Amino acid sequence: MTEFVFRPAGVAALDARLEAAGLLDPAMEEVGRAVAEAAQGLAGGGPVLLLAGSGANGGDALVAARYLAGWGAEVRVLAAPSRHALTRLNRERLAAFGVEVGELTPGAVTREAWGSVVLVDGLLGTGFQPPLRLELAAVVEAVNAARGAGTRVLAIDLPSGLDATSAVPPGESVRADVTVAPVGLKPALLFGEAATRAGEVRVAALALPPDWAAGEAWATRPDDAAVAALLPVRRADAHKGTAGDVWIVGGAPGMVGAAALAGLGALRAGAGRVTLHSGAEVPLVTPELMVRRHGDPGGWLAGTGERPDAVAVGMGLGPGAAGLARTVLGWGLPTVLDADALQPELAGAGHDRCVWTPHPGEAARLLGVGTAEVTRDPLTAARGLQERFGGVVVLKGGPSVIAHPGGRWVSRGGHPGMASAGMGDTLAGVIAALLGQGLSAADAALAGVRLHARAGERAGIRHGYGLTATDVSAQLGGAWLDLTGGAGRGC
Repeated sequence: MTEFVFRPAGVAALDARLEAAGLLDPAMEEVGRAVAEAAQGLAGGGPVLLLAGSGANGGDALVAARYLAGWGAEVRVLAAPSRHALTRLNRERLAAFGVEVGELTPGAVTREAWGSVVLVDGLLGTGFQPPLRLELAAVVEAVNAARGAGTRVLAIDLPSGLDATSAVPPGESVRADVTVAPVGLKPALLFGEAATRAGEVRVAALALPPDWAAGEAWATRPDDAAVAALLPVRRADAHKGTAGDVWIVGGAPGMVGAAALAGLGALRAGAGRVTLHSGAEVPLVTPELMVRRHGDPGGWLAGTGERPDAVAVGMGLGPGAAGLARTVLGWGLPTVLDADALQPELAGAGHDRCVWTPHPGEAARLLGVGTAEVTRDPLTAARGLQERFGGVVVLKGGPSVIAHPGGRWVSRGGHPGMASAGMGDTLAGVIAALLGQGLSAADAALAGVRLHARAGERAGIRHGYGLTATDVSAQLGGAWLDLTGGAGRGC
């Protein structure tokens, strides 16, 4: 299922539409039931303690308590006073089930939590702005202490204390085992240290008019079926001339490995022919990769009349990379710009057939900010890069963000073992291969990132630890089959 990613403003707008249509109450019912089902699965018949804050998250917790009570679970509820109409209404409904609601205090949480198998955090939602008030900080501390003693913690929307927009926790927060996210994800559930505090994230889909969620979303996270539909299909009469002629431009003396890895990635992603244009001697990494050495790569590129179907430029390119990249961009061909080709002076030089592939450090240099600012909010950073440089931007990370003129995508999958040198070079080759096979820049970026990530997952299963870029390249064919089901598609 393709998922939506919301910022607080989008959530508020969606709530306003639901309220105007008289759908806020049934939406809270859906969320509460989803939370109750998740809590029941975690509790295995044991008691559940639910903490209800003063806002809509508190209402969700109270609805969940009602469902759990109706299913025969032992339920304990602690709630803060509320002016939220639906939250107050659901407190009254819960009373009809004979469930007493206690006062939400740190001491009460401590006493009640020790005997609970599951604790539901319904304290704060996406509207929270740090810092935590002292009394809530004490409740959060009590929740985490209970978790340390063996209680499972389930958060509604996001763990209380997290800023929904930031990958960096603003301070202490609830540390959850499971987070149930109504309608869609929030940036804090996807990136950095904040995501690790959310535990397993489960999206609770709501019955909404089809365009409402999409209209308020800040980004989407396409599923593998959507990615598989983008991958090229080989005709039975295909040959190397129809599968894409790809050039890799890079590999200055002392840095030839980066370009060679890009070439290998392009071959494994189905390019019909791959030629590495370098200013240095390149070792034979595989006999299928053709190599052409140029004493002056810049002069040759400026003067040649030859043109490939797609080109990747920058991997180990060294001095003069900005000029070479500008020359290649001037051709207007499908182009991937990576590593040394990612230069601030190329701002505005992109076109609708090019893909920029910075990691956070490179992105920070391109934007003129600190790396921490990029990693705190990758979605905003990727958008800023796309607007400044044009084309499509892949901001690499775990997960990667793809920014295109129509919006933003967040990738799925990958493996921690991919945190090693050469992975980005391989990805550049993969995307170039897909461009050479006819995909648009946006589609090649999305499909290439997921294909690369899936290959990393396969390499992790095979090798366990210490993955190399060549390990990942070797798994690209299998990853392709995983995504497509192997039904006569692709390689």
